[in-house]
Amino acid sequence: MNANVRPSGPPTQTYDSAFLKACRREPVPHTPVWFMRQAGRSLPEYLKVREGIPMLESCMRPELVTEITLQPVRRHKVDAAIYFSDIVVPLKAIGVDLDIKPGVGPVVAEPIRTRADLERLRDLTPEDVHYVTEAIGMLTAELGETPLIGFAGAPFTLASYLVEGGPSRNHEHTKALMYGDPQLWADLLDRLAEITGAFLKVQIEAGASAVQLFDSWVGALAPADYRRSVMPASAKVFREVEKYGVPRIHFGVGTGELLGLMGEAGADVVGVDWRVPLDEAARRVGPGKALQGNLDPAVLFSTPEAVETKTREVLDAAAGLEGHVFNLGHGVLPTTDPDALTRLVDYVHTQTAR
Repeated sequence: MNANVRPSGPPTQTYDSAFLKACRREPVPHTPVWFMRQAGRSLPEYLKVREGIPMLESCMRPELVTEITLQPVRRHKVDAAIYFSDIVVPLKAIGVDLDIKPGVGPVVAEPIRTRADLERLRDLTPEDVHYVTEAIGMLTAELGETPLIGFAGAPFTLASYLVEGGPSRNHEHTKALMYGDPQLWADLLDRLAEITGAFLKVQIEAGASAVQLFDSWVGALAPADYRRSVMPASAKVFREVEKYGVPRIHFGVGTGELLGLMGEAGADVVGVDWRVPLDEAARRVGPGKALQGNLDPAVLFSTPEAVETKTREVLDAAAGLEGHVFNLGHGVLPTTDPDALTRLVDYVHTQTAR
């Protein structure tokens, strides 16, 4: 384990940050703020440094990853950095033939649909992602007391990309496999849980202060299917990193019906999209968890007054929570005005100063 990591907690420099205190459901000086996709397409400085560099290549250049991850911290004064990467990076690292196509997303050359295909998914080693260790070392040195959030794609979402061969609206191949060959499905998700757990361990041991598991597509499932066919693998990922004592965040889109189960899977913090008010989300999740969210990203395209009104609604709904990390209900949209995000951070900090 990294020398600057407490046996029972995150790096000592960041331990008393507002973000980590909120994750631990402790009193905070103000409600901490960070944004999913804060490091990326909405920033002109990001577009400039990424010019001509394919997405996957940019994820493997430590100096570039460091610069991109730091950009929103410098500009917006957010309370946490999110490691710049993509959820398919660990799959690429173990030899899956995939690419991220502009305007489309991850595309897999040979989808995984049979038991023989499953054998192509080998274990992930730290050497496979040495650039991650290097980049996080550089980042934590620069960030000082600002926490760095590591992240990974959850087994269901990774499986969806692998089985469909790319993004999907209806997940027909994914569900066909899940219902038609439950044992192969379970084995696929278990393998992906091991790969994901290993990827998160690399990030924590390099110095990440918290981790987020993105289950972007899991809102496509009914609760009974989630509990039976997905939750065991997500729970395995959370167990894999439990010993490090860093907060574990779980987020999915369209998961209002799954919030309780997602908390049950083992997260310390449950991310909530904009469709469910935070007070209702807290009722569904139950006690013992912090919540993260949940301003609709599209609100940022409205007037500053409207943004403040909608932000106030989120903060009011969060007033009784055990712990609250302010975020959007999904990622920053590419054409968002960066100044709107800067104003939003300042507004939340000012309104919630204790």
